[in-house]
Amino acid sequence: MKKQTQLRLEADVLEAGKAAARARRLDFNKYVERLIIEDTTGARAAGMAAAQRLIDEHGTFLDDLEQQLDAPYADPQPGAAA
Repeated sequence: MKKQTQLRLEADVLEAGKAAARARRLDFNKYVERLIIEDTTGARAAGMAAAQRLIDEHGTFLDDLEQQLDAPYADPQPGAAA
């Protein structure tokens, strides 16, 4: 059985939460429920730790790849032929 509760949020925080819920195709209540579960079970911390390991192990490769992908769109150097 679910319990009902009331939250008081600043208007901009509420709108940001509703937008995040829509982006995940969740209703706002389900979104808040998921945030609480992720926070209290350690799932969020585990995900953040995994992301940090990825950055630690492959960050240089990802930075280099980003530079290569951005290179065609970089501003031409001063004096370079257009």
